[in-house]
Formats: sequence, C-alpha cells, structure tokens
Amino acid sequence: MTVKQISIFLENKPGQLSSICRALAKENINIATLSLADSADFGIVRMIVDDHVKGCDVLAKAGFAVVQTDVVMATVPDHPGGMAEIMEKLDRAGVDIEYSYAYALGNGEKAILVFKFDDNAKAEAALEG
Repeated sequence: MTVKQISIFLENKPGQLSSICRALAKENINIATLSLADSADFGIVRMIVDDHVKGCDVLAKAGFAVVQTDVVMATVPDHPGGMAEIMEKLDRAGVDIEYSYAYALGNGEKAILVFKFDDNAKAEAALEG
C-alpha cells in the first residue's frame, strides 16, 4: 500500500527531534512510525503520521524544511524468515530498495515494513503477486 511519508531536514543538535514531536502533538497529529538518519551536520527524520497534509503544514510553520514522499508499506509475519519472503519477491521483480525501516506491532504476529523503491508501482505489483 502506498502512503505519504514526511521527511524533515534538521540541524544535528539537541532538542530538534523533541521540537518536531512537540509541534505535532500540540496539533493532535499522531506519529505512526519514525526513522532518523544523521550525519555530522544534519539529520533526516522520516515519519508516517495520521494526517500528512496537516503535519507538513505544522512543521513548515515551525520552521522545518519538509518534503512529502510516496513510500510502500507491507505487512509481514513477525517470525524468522518473514522479511526474507518479501525480499525474494522484490529480488525476482528486479526492484531497487532506496531505503527501508520497520516496526513490529508488538503482538508477535505481524510487522510493518516501510520501503522507498526506485519504482513503487513495480514493487507493489511484486508484493501483491
């Protein structure tokens, strides 16, 4: 399933992530999942929220550089080999993964994988097949 991800570019200094979370919470926007990648000078926070349009607006007004991206979410069994099954389908389709992050639902049954592909439509077709 394709969903909108918000990417926020921020300085690599204390309090930046807290500011993002606080701004979203103040406007009653829930963060479903979050990934943080950093370098020496800056970081990129990637997140999926329950209202990406409002989330982008809130963060932009708070002074953050924000970009929306289409990503693909896939549900997999939360057991050894669950992710391997998905990877094999994507390999057979020849899809390139640009980045990915995941979260378990905590019930031991399912996990959610979030992917950015070079071709999201081709990847979705492979995952559905």
